[in-house]
Amino acid sequence: MLKLKIVSPERIEFEGDVERVVVPGMMGQFEILVNHAPIISSLDKGRVEYLQAGGEQNTLDIIGGFVEVQKNVVSLCVELQ
Repeated sequence: MLKLKIVSPERIEFEGDVERVVVPGMMGQFEILVNHAPIISSLDKGRVEYLQAGGEQNTLDIIGGFVEVQKNVVSLCVELQ
């Protein structure tokens, strides 16, 4: 299980357990799964998709931001459309 926290300038958009996260990287979309290698990457305009532990699929449209992954903790700092 991954711990996901999505923060925008206005508020915390989401915080909880997820099975996977798909983000719009600068070189294209990529997926983050459990035990992903540590990474810091900027994000391009696009859609963040995440699958919650209960099976609920959620999406969030962003203008940009960055993602950090370390020890099954995924932190997104994003600007919303």
